[in-house]
Amino acid sequence: MSPEAKTAKPDTRVRPLVAWRSVQKLLKDPEATGEVFKIINALKGDSLTRAMYEMHARESGRELLRDRPSILPLLEDRETLRAMPDGSLGRAYLHFMESENLTAQGLLEASAEAPRPEIDPTSEFYDPEEVWLGERLRDIHDLYHVITGYGRDPLGELSVIAFSNAQSHNRGIAFIVYMAQRRDAKNGNGRLARACVKEARAHGSTAGWLAAEPWEELLAEPLEDIRARLNVRIPALYRAALAQGEEGNAAPDLAEPVAA
Repeated sequence: MSPEAKTAKPDTRVRPLVAWRSVQKLLKDPEATGEVFKIINALKGDSLTRAMYEMHARESGRELLRDRPSILPLLEDRETLRAMPDGSLGRAYLHFMESENLTAQGLLEASAEAPRPEIDPTSEFYDPEEVWLGERLRDIHDLYHVITGYGRDPLGELSVIAFSNAQSHNRGIAFIVYMAQRRDAKNGNGRLARACVKEARAHGSTAGWLAAEPWEELLAEPLEDIRARLNVRIPALYRAALAQGEEGNAAPDLAEPVAA
C-alpha cells in the first residue's frame, strides 16, 4: 500500500545503545555481518517509509511494488548468469561473486540475526510492500558493488554503503560510516577515507535511483550502458587509493561493514 494509505504505524524509535554495542562488535570483527543488520534496524526510524514514497513516485517503482518479484533465485542461478553475454551486468556480477567466494544467500542468512517483528504477517504493522522493499535492498547490495565499481575491500565497502545511503538515507548506515571513519582517523588514514566517502556520496546523489530499477531485466544488458543511463560515475578517488596500495603503500585499515 502507499505510505499515505497506512493507518497503523510501526514503532520507529531509534535505539542508540543497541546500535553502539553492535558497532563495537563490528569494529572488532569486520566479518560480523549480522551486526550490520542490527545497527540498521536499531537506527532506521522511518527510512523505509520514506523509501516507499520514492518507489511510489516512479512508474518503475510502482510496477515493482505491484509484482514484488524476488531477485534472489536469479542471483543464485549461476548457470543462467554464466550464459549471459560478455560485458553484461549478469556476467560481471557472477565474476564478482565467484572471485570473492560469496553467495547471494549469504546476506539473507546474516540478516536473520536481527529480529524484525514488522515482517510477521500477523502484526498490525505488517506491510507486504515495505517488507519486500527491505528485502530487495538487502538482496541487491552486491549488485551495487558491480554497478558502482567499488570492491569488497574495506574502503570499497565503506564507499558503497555511503553511495547507497545518499540514495536511501538510513541512520544506521550513516552511523556505520561515521564510526568507521572515526576509527580510521585514529589510525592516521582519515583524510583518504573521507575523500572517498565524499566522492561516493556525491555519486549516489547524482545517479539514478537504483532501488526502482528492474534488475531482473537488466542483468543481460551491457554493464557500461546501464552505468551511462543511470549516470553512475567511475569512482576516481577510490581507484587511485587502490592503485596507491598496489604500489606498496598500505591501504586504509577500515572496518568492513556490509549493508543491504
